Amino acid sequence: SAAPVVVAPAMDGEMYAHPATQANVDRLRSFGYALVEPEVGPLASGATGQGRLAETARILDAVVEAVAGRAIRAADEAQRPPVDETLREPDLEGRHLIVTAGGTAEPIDPVRFIGNRSTGRMGVALAEAALRRGARVTLICGATSVPLPAEAEIRPAPTAAAMRDAVLSVLPQADALIMAAAVADFRPTRVSERKVARSEGLILELEPTDDILAEATRRITRGELAAGRPNGAGRDRRPVVVGFAAETGSLDRAPDKAERKGVDLLVANDITDEASGFGSETNRVTLIVPGSDPEPWPVLPKIEVAHRLLDRVSALLVLRDALNAAGASSVA
Repeated sequence: SAAPVVVAPAMDGEMYAHPATQANVDRLRSFGYALVEPEVGPLASGATGQGRLAETARILDAVVEAVAGRAIRAADEAQRPPVDETLREPDLEGRHLIVTAGGTAEPIDPVRFIGNRSTGRMGVALAEAALRRGARVTLICGATSVPLPAEAEIRPAPTAAAMRDAVLSVLPQADALIMAAAVADFRPTRVSERKVARSEGLILELEPTDDILAEATRRITRGELAAGRPNGAGRDRRPVVVGFAAETGSLDRAPDKAERKGVDLLVANDITDEASGFGSETNRVTLIVPGSDPEPWPVLPKIEVAHRLLDRVSALLVLRDALNAAGASSVA
């Protein structure tokens, strides 16, 4: 096979140090195989030495580097997030998150539409990560090409208008809104009820679609969500709002967009970067927190981008709850 090969050996220390084993290790390297050296520590024999299976994080790095031809994470181990999601605390238990994913398709006629290249991979990764951390997830989907998590509440939203309606209907019950979908910016002003023939020619007149993110933050700021909750409960339960900005080239506009949209966090990426384009398994993003300097992240698997982002969302929710509790106690 022409596929890259990664070998992660594990054995007793004396066996690994034996000249015959080392000769075989050298032979594997001569084939161009990547070798993840075993680690030093307690062994099954009771001795201590080099022979322990490498940590999952190191093996994952080697696999992705072998496939993509580049390292994906910082060499400093202290900067590495955990890879095994089973070790994550259920810090989102009892929380309700809305995640949007995929691309919308704005119809021209019954056959044709205006769409984009979004696969939904980033949004689905966010939904999966949130579920693993104990959240209830409503996943509002445009067109996607990846499997959807069965544990999520799935709401199809094929057009920008359908996605707007779905988001705003669920928003009053949500603790956080993460808009990872690629929503069309324009739609045809008129939709033909029959297929337009090639011989007829076609001139499209477009109009802007609704800005779902801006409308959501506007409703939150105006305190309009309590009316959608039972007995107006939870008036101070302001959802955390996260936006995504897919740019081409410079991300200089991202901080201004974060301020304009009124989001708590904005995730910006350059879709012309091969490590972070539509359909890529990895993403290279810059996190924008309004009022702070942009925070560039290294190239990471999208599931790790999702967990890093959810770390921030979780912290903001804890802060929100603490501020609400402090306000309630001062009133009492």
